[in-house]
This record gives sequence, structure tokens and C-alpha cells, in this order.
Amino acid sequence: MTDLTDPTGPVLRAANLRVELANGAAIIEDVAVELRPGEILGLVGESGSGKTTTARSLFGHYERGLALRSGEITVAGQQLSTVAQFQRARGRLLSYVPQNPGTSLNPSLRILAAIEDMLRAHQQAGNGRTETAGQAAGQLGRVGLPASREFGRRFPHQVSGGQQQRVCIAIALSCDPAVVVLDEPTTGLDVVTQDRILRELVRLRDERGVAMLYITHDLAVVGQVATRIAVMYAGRIVEQGSAEQILSAPRHPYTRGLVASTPDHLRPRQLTAMAGIAVGVGERPPGCAFAPRCPQRVDRCDAELPGLDEVVPGQFVRCFEWAATPAVDWSQQWPAGTTPLARAQAGLAAVGNGPGRAVLEVEGLCAEYRGHAARNQVVSDVSFAVRAGACVALVGESGSGKTTIARAIAGLHPPSAGRIVVDGKPLPGRARDRSAEQRRKIAIVFQNPAEALNPRHTVLSSVARPARILRGLDQAAAEAEARRLLTAVRLPSRIAGRYPAELSGGERQRVAVARALVGQPEVLVCDEVTSSLDVSVQAVVLELLADLRRQFGISMVFITHDLGVVATVAERVLILNAGAICEEGSTDQVLNSPAHDYTRRLLAAAPSLSSTISGWDHGSG
Repeated sequence: MTDLTDPTGPVLRAANLRVELANGAAIIEDVAVELRPGEILGLVGESGSGKTTTARSLFGHYERGLALRSGEITVAGQQLSTVAQFQRARGRLLSYVPQNPGTSLNPSLRILAAIEDMLRAHQQAGNGRTETAGQAAGQLGRVGLPASREFGRRFPHQVSGGQQQRVCIAIALSCDPAVVVLDEPTTGLDVVTQDRILRELVRLRDERGVAMLYITHDLAVVGQVATRIAVMYAGRIVEQGSAEQILSAPRHPYTRGLVASTPDHLRPRQLTAMAGIAVGVGERPPGCAFAPRCPQRVDRCDAELPGLDEVVPGQFVRCFEWAATPAVDWSQQWPAGTTPLARAQAGLAAVGNGPGRAVLEVEGLCAEYRGHAARNQVVSDVSFAVRAGACVALVGESGSGKTTIARAIAGLHPPSAGRIVVDGKPLPGRARDRSAEQRRKIAIVFQNPAEALNPRHTVLSSVARPARILRGLDQAAAEAEARRLLTAVRLPSRIAGRYPAELSGGERQRVAVARALVGQPEVLVCDEVTSSLDVSVQAVVLELLADLRRQFGISMVFITHDLGVVATVAERVLILNAGAICEEGSTDQVLNSPAHDYTRRLLAAAPSLSSTISGWDHGSG
């Protein structure tokens, strides 16, 4: 057992974890995780790699049909194996911070009451603490939230998404656990809110010695906070080492592929997407699971499973050919003809449009939300144009009006003033008043595909339906077009017959992109479409969108909080603050020479993998 008087000893040790389906197929196998006090371990990998299953195993939680077949778990010197032991440990020794706080917080409980519930539950379990409103308010202060009674009496829906996430962190820390597991805690948050939460986590680590397992697909974020990184693929850890080793000198070709797929606003470049798709459970080959996608594959890889060997001090890699893995070249520039602007120009030439033609014009747009007693204006006098084949990015914090503008363009939120013009013709404010052809010309992809896809329709039906309604294709032709686009967004053929609930978040988002494209729109409105995607899949989706612009001259309005993505896809950027445009210009101009203080604040908060690596190279990290 761990000696808790030794601050360097592991506070969490999980060894030889194997979780199986009822048929014996492994979800994760031979997984080992170790954490010391004050350490943050980043757990990264594509959707389906086993990250969340590994995290849930630490709590004794398993999805229906799954079971732990082998493994040992010790937390703060206590071995956990029985249901009762796991129940006593949850919240007291181990706490969990979910990805989506809006659905995790009880909507009927006020914020202070939710914290008091956690304290009360673990007093009954032997925690021995006296719960008072003052103690609960103190937990809010620990994560940088107001410790006032007024704030504590709010319900979850009355605070912002970033505040909801910090409430979840406060609940997780309320019983002073030894380990906190954070599952994509900043996904979907704007860069300012994300930066605030990351700084809070680092402060808690440094001041209180809290150990954290940080699950994410964002390598730029994990580079800022993690001490060590473990990379998962197909249920196994394929590389592990210090954050500097993994990100600046990856040895496994899969890790290298993740790094090369990560966009960066400080060093824009053409992203290199990995070939193929991740293998599913029950489809893993007898040798290396990454072999079918690997550019370094040799015959031995197909027959033998590589061990997790220490190839340099502190860095472990599961690969026979690790020495052949090339370095990532961060000095790489856009090859001629591949910049966003060059692609837009190629798209204009492909469809025979002149560079001056505006496909979409937003003129003096105002939008408001109406309550029982008041009207709240959220968009004020916004005007911009999108040329044929071009991409305009809308950037700003949560609540800046980005999504409301997108919904107004799509006819889902009628403007209170101003108008939307497509191909020189004003559109009705409501989608239901627009003709089928007008609806076809504008397609929108929402941030949350779980809410956008009908849970009763299969993937094939969901994608094929717009082709029938908007393009008049018959059933067979619509399904053929749907299958083509599902392949284009790198979804395997087996996905077509599944329902949304049977897919991962990244898979659902790709289905939503395919459905938006099947109508062959002239303008594609993308509302945070890559925020929940793995960097490898994100690179594929961005390349697909670039191809559409190049081939068909499709125009885009791209809403994102990721400035690296902005640098990759957009020619022009609009910076929004409190519903109004505070700065606009070319992407290069805005990202490299910002004129407005608010823009400079966004850029200062945006994570950059190249900057982190550069800091290590110069000895400042």
C-alpha cells in the first residue's frame, strides 16, 4: 500500500485494467495509470480509444454490458475492488468533473445546495465534516466564484457555461479528494473562459497538491497544464512520458499524427490528417491496432503486438519502428495554392464566379430575446458580406451573439431589425416562410449534434432526408448520396444503420456535417462544429470543407472559439463583443496585428502548441 507520508509516492495506482463486453471483446486492456500528489496526467486519444472507460473504471462505473475482468486500483493507500469500497471512495477519495456541466448539475438544486449535498453525503459515509452554508460558500471561493449568498442561491441555468463548470469543480473538491478526474472540462468553452478554468486548475494543483487526470482531445490545452501525458489508441496506452517528451518529440506515429493535426494560430499551416479511421471494438487486428493506418508499417506489425517499452528515459512507446518516426516541422508554411485564400480563389474559378460577387449579405442585423417583462437585445447592428467561395469567421466569448447571428441567417431566429440577403434577394426572417430552394441555399451545422439529430431515425435516414426534400431525389438516389458523404467524412459503412445514441460524440458531429452537405448548399453556417471533435477528425472535416470550397465555390460562415481553426479555414475574421463587431479584417491582420484591446485579450488567452514547445526549447517551460 502507498505510504501517504511520502509526497512522491503515487496517490493513484491502477494496473492491468481490462474492461470487456459480454462477448469477451476488450474495450480497454493492459492499461496502467499512476498519479502523484500535485501531478496532472493528460489522457489523450481519439473518440473510442478508451479514455472515458479508463476514467470510469477508477470509480467502479461501467456502462451496461461492460465489466472489469482484471486490474488493481489503489487510491490514497486504499485498494478498491468491491462495490461498497468504490461507493465510499467516490467524492471522498476520487471526484469527477464532467464534460457537460449543464446536464450534470441538478436543475432543481441551487448552487450552494448542490455543494451541501456532497458534503452531507460524505459526512454520512464517515467523512466527519460539519456541513454549513458557510463551508459550501467557501468552496465557491476556491474556484474563483463569488462566495456570496446571492450567487449561491442561483440555479444552474442562471449562470454561464464557464461558471457552471467551475461549480462542478467546486463540488468535486468539496470533500478534499486525493484525485480529481476531469473529462473534457473545457470543450466548447470560449478561449477566455477556458483560460480562466485552466489557471484555476493549475492554482489548485500548486496550492493544494491535488492530483488530476485530465481527459481531452486538445493537445494545445493539455500542453499548458499537464505534467505527463498518456496517449491511448484502440483500448491501450501506446505512448507515455513527460508533456515535453510527448508533444515536442513524439515517438509513436499515432502521437505524431495527433500533433501534426493540431491547428495553431501562431503558426498557420496546412494540417496533415491521418489516413484511415480508428478500428472498432471487436475489429482490432492481432498485431498493432494502428498498423492499418501507419505510414511506418512493416510485416512484423501485422503479426505481433508491440510491448510498452522505455525507449528513452521516462518515455514509453508501444511501437517496433519508433526510431523512424519523423519530427513535426513547426516551421512548415502553407504550400503554394493551399492557403484559405488560394482555395477560395480556386473555388471561384471552378464555378465561374467573379471575386466581387457576394453570396450572403447581412445588413444592420439586430436580434433580441423577449421575456415576460423585458426585451434583451443580443445582436446590435451587425453587417458583413461573404463572397462566393470565401469563409468568414465569427469569434468571441460565450454570450457575444455568434450563435444568434448563425440562427438568424438560417431562419431560426427572426431579426428584430436588418435583413439577410442571398444572391441579391432578401430572405424572409423565418425558415418556414422561405421556399425549398431558399432553404437549400443555406445549411447550418449545430454545435451539439445530439440535439440536432432525430433519435428515432437511423444515420442513413437522417442524411438522406434533406436530399429528398430539398433536391427532389428519389429514395435510392438520396441514400446513395448519403452513403457517399458518410464516406467523405470518414465514417465506416456500418454506421449507416445505427441510431444517434449508438454513436460517439465525434461520430454524431460528422453525421451532422454530412447531412448539411447533402442539400448542396451555397452557404454553410458552421456553429462550433469542430469543438467536440478529435484533432485527427477535425483535420479531416476541415480538409473536406476546404475541398468543397475548391470544387464548388461553397461559402462559409464559421463560428468557433479555436483561433487555430480560424487561421486554418478563414480569410476574414469578425470579432464580436456584447453583440457588436469590435474588430474585423483579414485573418492575417487580425491575428498578427490586432487593433482592439478585446481582440488582444482573446489572443492572449488562446492556447498554442507551438508556443508551448518553443518555451520548452528555450528552457522556460
